[in-house]
Amino acid sequence: MSRDQPPRPVAVGDVVAVYAEALSTWTASQVTGIDAAAKSAAVLELDWSGPEPATTADLGDVQPLRLTHHSWGGKLSHCNHGWLLPKSFTVIGSLPPLVTRPSYAYGPVWGRGEQLARQRHWDSGDRKDWTAPYALTCTANELAAEHPGGVVRASVKHLTVRGITRLDCALLVADFPNLTRLSLSGNLGTLTSAAALNQLPRLQGLTITELFGMETSDCLLPPHVPELEEVSLYGIPADYAAAMRKTWRPHVRHGVQLDVRGARKPEWVAANTANPLRDWDGREHIPRTAYGKTLAQYKATRDAFLVEITSGQQHGNITEIGRAFATALNALDSRSPFIETVEREELFDALDFLVDEAQTAAGRDLSAARATLIEGVNSTRDW
Repeated sequence: MSRDQPPRPVAVGDVVAVYAEALSTWTASQVTGIDAAAKSAAVLELDWSGPEPATTADLGDVQPLRLTHHSWGGKLSHCNHGWLLPKSFTVIGSLPPLVTRPSYAYGPVWGRGEQLARQRHWDSGDRKDWTAPYALTCTANELAAEHPGGVVRASVKHLTVRGITRLDCALLVADFPNLTRLSLSGNLGTLTSAAALNQLPRLQGLTITELFGMETSDCLLPPHVPELEEVSLYGIPADYAAAMRKTWRPHVRHGVQLDVRGARKPEWVAANTANPLRDWDGREHIPRTAYGKTLAQYKATRDAFLVEITSGQQHGNITEIGRAFATALNALDSRSPFIETVEREELFDALDFLVDEAQTAAGRDLSAARATLIEGVNSTRDW
């Protein structure tokens, strides 16, 4: 496989077809550009749907999909994606590019008819947002309360569950046997019986974020999930990460997008249970030294705040604690800027976390102390 060529052969002008769950039929797109340096492909969705096409002749007089729904204002559905052609897409031929201008839009996944479904919904005169009838998004608590175990939900094909503390994958598979896409996330939560995900034969996409409990033996196996084409894992056990990489890396050339990051050893999990900044560990644009010093400053701030609360002193010192936190982060960020919008929000979330910890320890409401701490930070911060 040449580094200058996509893992699956695809070229400018190629027309690709894919089954669209959003339309319950097939749709098509055209590759209008390939950037080897960025490893990206510009993809133009076509205003077509129908039975599975064998060649471009089956598409008839194809036209680009032009979006007029909501605020699109007639723009083409033309977007840059990673250049790996997903397994479920088939090249059915080539045509002269329908557009030659580059696209400046970027998206994580190749379109599978969702935009065409939204446009047709709009064209029907219905101005409500189109929602996929086969998709369910909920928290783990909502899943337990609203969809109790033992009730088969065969119509749900896309399932997203957030806020997982503990989840039994065997029960999940029994309740949702027809999943094609599954996204699970938590906050150092636990998955049990993860090997049961091998019992989802139609599964195409799997995302697991900040969840643990999986072992090497829980690895998904190609013979059991033959349609799998997207594997996105972040913040997962190191042994499980290694097994998934080893198993699925050879399938990248067949159209499997593999993204495994943030593999964690048990020692890391134990040490970071009470670390709200743990996601910074290994983040691409944050230097390791900056992460370490930020974490040390956070711990010092937490300790100082807790001492102040337990001592029963006035809030003047809490203001200074906030200022000291902001001053330290100002200095770190000035050397090699790394605090962007996301990091700024995460720093404030971390301060909320330490106040919540102190509130639990003190057994009383600390709303006023929280406000004072944040006021001290805001009076000094440059980030």
